[in-house]
Amino acid sequence: MLATKRLLSALALTLIGTTAAQAADEVVVYSSRIDELIKPVFDAYTRKTGVSVKFITDKEAPLMQRIKAEGENATADLLLTVDAGNLWQAEQMGILQPFTSPVIDANIPSQYRASSHAWTGLSLRARTIAYSTDRVKPGELTTYEALAGKEWEGRLCLRTSKKVYNQSLTATLIETHGAEKTEEILKGWVRNLSTDVFSDDTALLEAINAGQCDVGIVNTYYYGRLHQQKPDLKVKLFWPNQADRGVHINLSGIGLTKHAPHPEAAKKLVEWMTTPEAQSIFADVNQEFPANPKVEPSREVAAWGTFKADTLPVEVAGKRQAEAIRMMDRAGWN
Repeated sequence: MLATKRLLSALALTLIGTTAAQAADEVVVYSSRIDELIKPVFDAYTRKTGVSVKFITDKEAPLMQRIKAEGENATADLLLTVDAGNLWQAEQMGILQPFTSPVIDANIPSQYRASSHAWTGLSLRARTIAYSTDRVKPGELTTYEALAGKEWEGRLCLRTSKKVYNQSLTATLIETHGAEKTEEILKGWVRNLSTDVFSDDTALLEAINAGQCDVGIVNTYYYGRLHQQKPDLKVKLFWPNQADRGVHINLSGIGLTKHAPHPEAAKKLVEWMTTPEAQSIFADVNQEFPANPKVEPSREVAAWGTFKADTLPVEVAGKRQAEAIRMMDRAGWN
């Protein structure tokens, strides 16, 4: 009888251990990035480690609210989203937990990570100037600020101020120039608009190509995707502010949720995503710049040329986001 009890106890412990191992062999990611941009990376990790990566995609705001609502009954181990402004918001909502990692610190420069260690960048994008090759000579372009000048009156296209990418650009301008000077720049941009603001960067690039405007400000990967579809696109990228602070950089990034069910497995995934192996996949699929400086960009991205990047910590975009939104409203940027 005693031997039977011991056998049953051993079987129970084995089953518990097996269940725990199965749980550890899974990581759940809530992602605001679309399936085709992240699935190749997760599939590569599963092939390498055997750990299954499940992901749910949605807009960043619903995902962050869902994590908050789930609380201690969390489903997600990780939040993957775009823009330091969104990652900052997630941190302020208390839905991320910091963790330190020598691997991440060695792979990702400090300006692309939260100083609190609540999140890290994975891929970079420049928000830069796009121009018509028919109507603009590169020598006419210099800085973001110069687009507020009279020579660009009726020639500028902008995306809506409601998009976090423009809020982050404005936030870094405030950090650089102060509020008064930045508001003057924004008002100059609004005065120079050739048409109503656009809902997305692709439509803005199409407008430049069609002659609706001559210059605009866009994220680089939108240009890359459109250029792949339309190799004869009469639009090119220009790297502004090369004589001073450099091109505005933002990122996609990831953070560990506060109540992650599989925190150790999730940390290992994040660490791997910062390695050259994963960064190369990200760069090839997404037409973005690797956040790990040891990794070369894809051939298409490299063809755009090298540039000096702004070294401001990207979390400034979050810290000054509310101020930036109020200023954009005052400037009449819809």
